[in-house]
Amino acid sequence: MTIHLLRVDEPAQHFAAIFAAAQGLDLRVGWLELGLEITAEVPAPIPPTLAEAAGLGALRAVGIGGGRSVAIKPMRGLPVLRDVVREHFRGCALVLVRAEVDLPILEAHSEGWRVRLDEESRAYNADTLAAALRRPHSFDFDPR
Repeated sequence: MTIHLLRVDEPAQHFAAIFAAAQGLDLRVGWLELGLEITAEVPAPIPPTLAEAAGLGALRAVGIGGGRSVAIKPMRGLPVLRDVVREHFRGCALVLVRAEVDLPILEAHSEGWRVRLDEESRAYNADTLAAALRRPHSFDFDPR
């Protein structure tokens, strides 16, 4: 199964309808935040945005920043997005990435959602977006 990656700028609660629509199709959605300030202090409090995403049904809510992950897994160098996704989000159809990364952006639009990359965009409602997760290239903007 393809793991789709979409960039978001809002907290997880903003995407509750997408979490619910995906769960209704037995699809898993993950949440990834890059650039959090995570220290080696134990026990460290769980960032509220990650707790919120997990509470909404994300298979995993992972935060990465400061050279460590929320799982307190030491990391060397900067995180490689594809490696993090492969390691933490197996089984997810979609990972919403809250960070400044080069991915299509998922944002609210009219009464639904829009996936945008540069000047191109596609409109969805929560159900059609969840259904698109079953296709391998749903959010690719390159002509094939």
